[in-house]
Amino acid sequence: MSFLPFVSIIVPIYNSETDLPALLDCLRAQTYPHFECLLVDNNSSDRTAELLKAAESERIRSLKQFQIQSSYAARNTGIQNATGEILAFTDADCRPDPDWLTHLVQPFIDPAVGLVAGEIKALSGRTLLEQYADRQATLSQKHTLNHPFCPYGQTANLAVRRAALPKVGLFRPYLTTGGDADICWRILRQTDWQLRFAESAIVRHRHRATLAELRSQWRRYGRSNRYLHELHGIALMREPNFAEYRYRALRWLLKELPIASLNLLRGKASWVDLISTPIGLLCLQARAQGQRQAQLSKAAYTIEPVSNSCLPNLIDSKFAKFE
Repeated sequence: MSFLPFVSIIVPIYNSETDLPALLDCLRAQTYPHFECLLVDNNSSDRTAELLKAAESERIRSLKQFQIQSSYAARNTGIQNATGEILAFTDADCRPDPDWLTHLVQPFIDPAVGLVAGEIKALSGRTLLEQYADRQATLSQKHTLNHPFCPYGQTANLAVRRAALPKVGLFRPYLTTGGDADICWRILRQTDWQLRFAESAIVRHRHRATLAELRSQWRRYGRSNRYLHELHGIALMREPNFAEYRYRALRWLLKELPIASLNLLRGKASWVDLISTPIGLLCLQARAQGQRQAQLSKAAYTIEPVSNSCLPNLIDSKFAKFE
């Protein structure tokens, strides 16, 4: 490996005292040699600030974004204080593999590449809901990279070349969901930068363990649909009507459930197979509810510009290292 640009890892943090120790261990274990970590506290009320202070080192810096309650505003704070040529994003509840950065950075050796999405896999889960989400590969980038409007990478595992930002600006700081698609689409549709998928750059993410958490996740997906419809004109998800819900529920009860139960007794199925359809219907209903109820605020249209203090670093060759 000879391509070694300096990388700034940026992580928004909110009430993450439980997740921080494991995240910090994963960041410190990175095999890539040239990087810094910017952990941005987004007005936490637990012990997050104390843990961040204790974690500070030559490589790890803690920052604050208390004015705007939004992970995208926190990411913008990280970007404005970053020194890396490449900006790598993940989240507090994620666990990057040790060679995550090594694989995530390599596609940037092509000077036409402005975005790289790594793969997101599940942390091992014990509940049926976690196993269901794992079976569906809910968090995989392969879904978002095949979006019918335009591909994008989720910020749980996304890298951006800083030189791609001055023309399109940073994240929309007042947006609460959908900001990863928005910034990727602005870069891909307004510039000539290209997107690559680094499947071997793996971040592991915890699935939702309770029904309330799962429904909240899918309502957020629905809100994202509505917001991106307003911002980019993408098609809204069509909500199935009552008759379609009833048909799928009856089909599960009268056909799928008896077959899955018999296969379970034979050892050819798992408990997840028994609940797959009703859980899927609940997720679909939650997503439709989120889309129907979402209202995009006027402030969410705001795009934060790249500050002048950051511009000199975009052309500073000292961050591009070849060894």
